[in-house]
Amino acid sequence: MFILANTTTVKIVYTSDVHGNAMPILYGSNEVADLGLAKYASIVKRIRKENENVLVLDNGDLIQGTPLMTHYVKEHATQENPMIGIMNRIGIDAGVIGNHEFNFGKKILTNAIKSSNYPWLSANIVTDDGKPYFGKPYLIKDLPNGVRVAIVGVTTHYIPNWESPAHIEGIQFHDALATLKHWVTHIQKEEKPDLVIACYHGGFERDLVTGEPTEALTGENQGYAMCQEIEGIDILLTGHQHRILTGKVNGVLVAQPGNNGKMYGEIHVELKQQDDDEWQLVEKEATIIPIGDTEPDNEILYYMENIEASTQSWLDQPIGYINGDMTITDPFHARVVKHTFVQFIQDVQIEASSVDISVTSLLNNESKGFSSVVTMRDVVSNYMYPNTLVVLELTGTNIKLALEKSAEYFTLDEAGEITVNPTYIHPKPQHYNYDMWEGIHYTINVAKPVGSRIENLTYHGEPLTADGTYHVVFNNYRANGGGNYDMLKNKPVVREIQQDTVELIHAYFEKYKTVNAHVIHNFKVIAD
Repeated sequence: MFILANTTTVKIVYTSDVHGNAMPILYGSNEVADLGLAKYASIVKRIRKENENVLVLDNGDLIQGTPLMTHYVKEHATQENPMIGIMNRIGIDAGVIGNHEFNFGKKILTNAIKSSNYPWLSANIVTDDGKPYFGKPYLIKDLPNGVRVAIVGVTTHYIPNWESPAHIEGIQFHDALATLKHWVTHIQKEEKPDLVIACYHGGFERDLVTGEPTEALTGENQGYAMCQEIEGIDILLTGHQHRILTGKVNGVLVAQPGNNGKMYGEIHVELKQQDDDEWQLVEKEATIIPIGDTEPDNEILYYMENIEASTQSWLDQPIGYINGDMTITDPFHARVVKHTFVQFIQDVQIEASSVDISVTSLLNNESKGFSSVVTMRDVVSNYMYPNTLVVLELTGTNIKLALEKSAEYFTLDEAGEITVNPTYIHPKPQHYNYDMWEGIHYTINVAKPVGSRIENLTYHGEPLTADGTYHVVFNNYRANGGGNYDMLKNKPVVREIQQDTVELIHAYFEKYKTVNAHVIHNFKVIAD
């Protein structure tokens, strides 16, 4: 590229939603994969060799998501967080807090931030008196070429709808849009930057081209509104939705680089120096690039050697046995017809909670269930979130509304066959938001209109009464209303089980050792 003498370039490289993927492997199978920070570290080194003015950023959801991080929290939490250790060695300029940063509790997150050699930006995560709870609102970087860059970070304020209250006690989550608007105004007035980058751990609520809503406008994602309503943002780096996108909205360059460390964002900015020596932005372009077959960085591999060996040893431990078939070959079928693996999770939750109505979901389409010998690798591959359990007291009306919400997962195709509602696939897969219930009997009739699909709803052979009360166990994400289950918000909490579900599954196998695969066919999905 030909650059005029009075122009300069800035390269921004960023990750988002890495979710604990440090090593280039898939832990469920131990297959080599083109992902992870070890490979990304090599890419950053190359980019820095080729460019003088480089900013390297992370946009949140860094420390949770793989067996590596589950094992770290359970067995090695007194040591340095490996994801932070890697980012320290890469030498990133700043990080942003994501919603999943809170999953392991405040202590793990606080320790991660304290051990970071870079600042965490969290303008809208504040104390009761409005001061940043972690890190600081923004960062100013004066680059070697004289360009002054402001980087401001905000996080989706929807976190209290998902997270365990104990993990966010004493923390306020201010509106991300309003907070970003305040700080961008402040930065433009007080700091006089040449370039403003907003890092938002959140995504887009509208189509980037048409502006039409792509989801319920709950406030979880506000990226489109940020571009439209805030003056002074040059680049908006996003995440959270696990989408792969670039574009411009109202002149603001936007990007989102997928998830799990499979891709990264690379933003090229060109600026021209004016007669008064100030820089004017003349070109900006974003590209999402696959990690690909890049060789992993040897320094990172060496750093990870011990914790990785410990993780692999832990994963290979047999913890129990299955008598019968608990493998999943068709995840859609496992949601339409009660599956033995789903029954197993319900049984674990019912025993742990001492209630007889339980709710769970098949968390993603990669879940394979259990073969005859069950290892920790099998457990964490099928149940990858550190959810705890919460027992709520619900009315029959609440239960009916929650079932109707789950029933939205299905639709009929042109041939009249039952299939997955496209909104649960695009723009982000949300298979985990289809719940299956245990302890009640019901039918989902997909041929009926949304909101009136639940039929034959009974408990112990009798119809549920609208004002009757029932104790139901959920994971903490759903119990807080996560997945737009608003009918569950602020309901009376009967009991909280503080062990996470992986621990509960382990304990279940310790008690029974061999589990018989069985199924109670308590629900049907039909199109009649």
